[in-house]
Amino acid sequence: MILFFLINISFGQDSEVQYQKRTEIDFEAIDIDGELIKPQGALIADRTVATFNPLIELRTDWNLEMSNSVREIK
Repeated sequence: MILFFLINISFGQDSEVQYQKRTEIDFEAIDIDGELIKPQGALIADRTVATFNPLIELRTDWNLEMSNSVREIK
């Protein structure tokens, strides 16, 4: 019975948080002092040309194929 009573009390508590509908913040009364600093050094962005592996290999030497074709004709 005591356990039942304690459970009812713990669930019966109203734990809702009440927020204000409107919050006003006055920034006119605040003075903010600071200084503008630049980064030390310079950033140089150099674009490099992309290199791709060629899918087609251009051949300049056809000597082996030419000699094979001559052998086939004979």
